[in-house]
Amino acid sequence: MELAIDTSTEVASIALSSEGKVIAELTWRAGQNHTAELTPNLNYLLEQAKLSLKNVNGVIVAKGPGSFNGLRVGMSTAKGFASALNIPLVGISTLEVEAFPYSSTCLPVCPILNAGRGEVSTALFQTKRGKWCRLVEEHITTIESLITEVKVRTIFCGEITQDIKSQLRAKLRRKASIVDNNAALRRAGYLAELGWSRLKSRDFDNTSTLEPLYLRRPSITISRKGCLPLPE
Repeated sequence: MELAIDTSTEVASIALSSEGKVIAELTWRAGQNHTAELTPNLNYLLEQAKLSLKNVNGVIVAKGPGSFNGLRVGMSTAKGFASALNIPLVGISTLEVEAFPYSSTCLPVCPILNAGRGEVSTALFQTKRGKWCRLVEEHITTIESLITEVKVRTIFCGEITQDIKSQLRAKLRRKASIVDNNAALRRAGYLAELGWSRLKSRDFDNTSTLEPLYLRRPSITISRKGCLPLPE
């Protein structure tokens, strides 16, 4: 059995799976409360499935991009379980998890997450010749710049505000297929499926060195007393 953990954004999700097929799954709006809510919800999920952590033989974690605090909670929890249970760990891009539900369309899929400061985190994925591929690496850009790079009909999913939706439709017209917000809810079940493909091929990450994919360093403030800078 695998345990999948995604605390990348305000919407958190966890899943238990068997060879990538979901046994039980829980998705909720955590806001900034990942630390307080992750463990109780995991215990609840295990109880509902009548399983225990002893049944887990692989851990899959969404590694970002996303919120700094959320990613730290998910990553530290996943690494703790992997170390304590002596089982493999794999980290999967949060943007890939966003895009994967649309892999069967064979169209380019462009997931979007809010990066703050008027920018977004994005990447580009597509199924080509039956293989799911990353065409463009995860990076930070603006919607205006992203629009100039779109040449063919593309699926846009993820955190798409009304303003972003308006810009995409105005500039790209029929080239932009925008996923409805309710359908775009990121689920750990897809994370489990992606992670299983790596677990079964023994493509593990190093538990000691795996780190969140932040793309941008956190903002810092300088203490008035001259102390070291701390994350905001």
